[in-house]
Amino acid sequence: MNFLPPLEKANLPSPPKLRQLIGPSFIVLGLGLGSGELILWPYLTSNFGLGIIWGAVLGITFQFFMNMEIERYALVNGESIFVGFARKARWLPLWFLASTFFPWIWPGIIGSAAAIGGSVIGLDANHSHYLAIALLIIIGLILSLGPVLYKIQEKLQMWFIILGAPAIFILAILFATPTDWGALAQGVIGRGDGYLFLPAGIPLASFLAALAYSGAGGNLNLAQSYYIREKGYGMGKFMGRITSLLTGKKETLKVSGVTFNPEGNDLSDFKKWWRLINLEHLFVFLIAGMATILLLGLLAFSTTYGLAGTEQGINFVILEAQIIGLRFFPFLGKIFLIIVSLMLFATHLSVLDATSRILAENIILLASHKFKAENLRPLFYTVLWVQIFTGIIIFLFGIREPLTLLTISAVLNAVAMFAHLGLTLWLNTTSLHESLKPSLFRRLAMATAFIFFGAFSLVTFLNLR
Repeated sequence: MNFLPPLEKANLPSPPKLRQLIGPSFIVLGLGLGSGELILWPYLTSNFGLGIIWGAVLGITFQFFMNMEIERYALVNGESIFVGFARKARWLPLWFLASTFFPWIWPGIIGSAAAIGGSVIGLDANHSHYLAIALLIIIGLILSLGPVLYKIQEKLQMWFIILGAPAIFILAILFATPTDWGALAQGVIGRGDGYLFLPAGIPLASFLAALAYSGAGGNLNLAQSYYIREKGYGMGKFMGRITSLLTGKKETLKVSGVTFNPEGNDLSDFKKWWRLINLEHLFVFLIAGMATILLLGLLAFSTTYGLAGTEQGINFVILEAQIIGLRFFPFLGKIFLIIVSLMLFATHLSVLDATSRILAENIILLASHKFKAENLRPLFYTVLWVQIFTGIIIFLFGIREPLTLLTISAVLNAVAMFAHLGLTLWLNTTSLHESLKPSLFRRLAMATAFIFFGAFSLVTFLNLR
């Protein structure tokens, strides 16, 4: 495409030790923890039992292969995968602007954080949206004032997961009976109490929403290409990072990437990079993420399944905390609510960072006659605050139920995910050198995910009529 220069050439940097690569998967895992893992799957298991938890296992497995293909493109070419899409079709940035902004303007995650955190301090549920508005502004300030955005993201998500996940594991161990563990094992293969795979009466929109959020969800998976680039994976070392307009040292940013000759030592180094980043994502995202989803579903089932009131919004989380407090100490239930609220807050911060990156770069790609790479920083902060104020307007107009907001967002993001699955498979199989393309197994995994999300989205929308 004539609006993008051809890829520059350089030698592929040598891969470091595995421990030095750990980081980007914490961000994409954190993006899922605050929506699907903490809210949607526990909501479904508290109301319909553990027989539906197979969807979470399938969803996060699909996302593992999806994320790795996104990482593949950025590892090879340095640039984000959105630039790769724009090289293939000039109009695609317009699709990514629409399919990022409209699904993610619904502030269900921060609304959940405010409702749950507000319950700890006795804030009436009808007024928790004021706390949500304050939290949105705080997120904007954190992202605007932090010197290097990627480092803020990585450290924040890493510490919340390191501290939060063991607490959830301990609570699940304390509450789950052998029968509960058996129900979890049966649910992984789709066997519920009197049903297979899906129980009668389950809202398909809620199930699709949870399926899409078994991990990051929607176009946020594509933002993984930004994070591995800013971490310095492969050819991303040559691309620069987004820093604060106020406190950060300005770095030279590139939109168009840098690639390498896929032969000799560079090809050998690529295979080492590929093995290492697969291991990083396997352990941090897939294994840790799957364990967290299963344990959170188990905890919700063990504490609230069959009780009245779990079907109303996010009341099941408050009920979980009450039961934890009654079983042990009241303050333990409050600690649980604080942990959940903080993890949701961190997730919404990561969501706004990722969506702002996506929107800013796609504006540049769509209007390259007006914007250049040096406009990336100011555009990032402009769209960040536009999204924050849009969320505030939604709250002020009375759309405030967190679960409703989450479901709207997730269903739209499932459709976005269906689209980018096909686009990513197309890009990697048609634009990369033969020795760097995905294997047949990975192509089949991506194609299966593409068909699954497409078919389930279609069935869901037909049932909404």
